[in-house]
Amino acid sequence: QVQLLESGGGSVETGGSLTLSCTGSGYTFSRAYMAWFRQTPEKGREGVAYAYTGGRSKFYGDSVAGRFTISVDNARNTLYLSMNSLKPEDSAMYYCAARATRTFPGAVATTWRDSSHYTYWGQGTQVTVSS
Repeated sequence: QVQLLESGGGSVETGGSLTLSCTGSGYTFSRAYMAWFRQTPEKGREGVAYAYTGGRSKFYGDSVAGRFTISVDNARNTLYLSMNSLKPEDSAMYYCAARATRTFPGAVATTWRDSSHYTYWGQGTQVTVSS
């Protein structure tokens, strides 16, 4: 049974930092396509960052590039999202997603943002940034 368990959300002021964690189990964590998404009622679901746990491939959404960093610890089966210089518009429910197949559909540099390509999802962790 696959599980993705997120943690690390919370409330911070503008300019603050948070690090989210996502621990995966029930699949080969070290050979998976993983991503962080965020969702609000106003904006819907947005791809934040992507990483292939079996290599160095990483991509970021335009709104977070330069402020957020995605990282992988295969020894701990954990995906991280370090968020710096947080803004009120970063407030959202953040979800960890995974796809444990041999390949990823299309050109991953673009298609990673499509949430339908991911099979497994965590329960989400709330991030609130106050102004």
